[in-house]
Amino acid sequence: MPGHDSPSSALRVAAVQMVSTPRVADNLATAARLVADAAAQGAQLVALPEYFPIMGMQESDKVGVREQEGIGPIQEFLAATAKAHGVWLIGGSMPLVATDPAKVLNSTLVFDPQGVRVSRYDKIHLFGFRKGSEQYNESATIEAGRQPVAFDAAGFRVALSICYDLRFPELYRALGACDLIVVPAAFTETTGRAHWEILLRARAIENQCYVLAIGQGGRHENGRETHGNSMLIDPWGTVLDRKLKGPGIVIGNVERACIADTRASLPALQHRVL
Repeated sequence: MPGHDSPSSALRVAAVQMVSTPRVADNLATAARLVADAAAQGAQLVALPEYFPIMGMQESDKVGVREQEGIGPIQEFLAATAKAHGVWLIGGSMPLVATDPAKVLNSTLVFDPQGVRVSRYDKIHLFGFRKGSEQYNESATIEAGRQPVAFDAAGFRVALSICYDLRFPELYRALGACDLIVVPAAFTETTGRAHWEILLRARAIENQCYVLAIGQGGRHENGRETHGNSMLIDPWGTVLDRKLKGPGIVIGNVERACIADTRASLPALQHRVL
């Protein structure tokens, strides 16, 4: 794979959109098929959505399948899949054991092309929403993370975030200049239709980097409808590829020259005062 010995000029990335079920085995089978599809199209970095292993009938269902860091079938799947295809694999989010036995950490795990786990990010901002009969309270079952995280993939700096984090631009600024922001999500249809694309394009424009947004996208067995609309956005805010609904992939290149040209012609990052 290019980029191990010296930085490459481009990184081919893919988002795997899913409509996850309450059954971990079924979801892993779907993820395996779609990651293989992305790899066959030349993807070097592949990202899965938030809650890719399980969208339970109840919010507490994810507690039942949580894993200790480093052990468990979901992590074994991610490591083996990354190694089998020789890709950087970003495991959207999965439930890990938290300090509170009734909760989980909603965590992104990153595996390198050899199948070695190289990074972990625990979701910092927990979603709360109430409008009519629709309501969500992630803090009831999730323990918040504390630390922003970025990692290097083939010479590209990649910022990690999950879903609701997208609404907090200070998270990305805390990580400094990055080449790619990754946003696995399970945005609701209500909030997604109103805000998803606007927020994603804003994050790309203000940070002058690429954004890879990876959604759950459809009607789930628990009755929840997720927005989908996975996309790859360039540093100018242009959507390069998208998938609106249903399982599938979004794919394209993160071009080093495009980042450099954007930052040179409009040096907004250098003009920051606060």
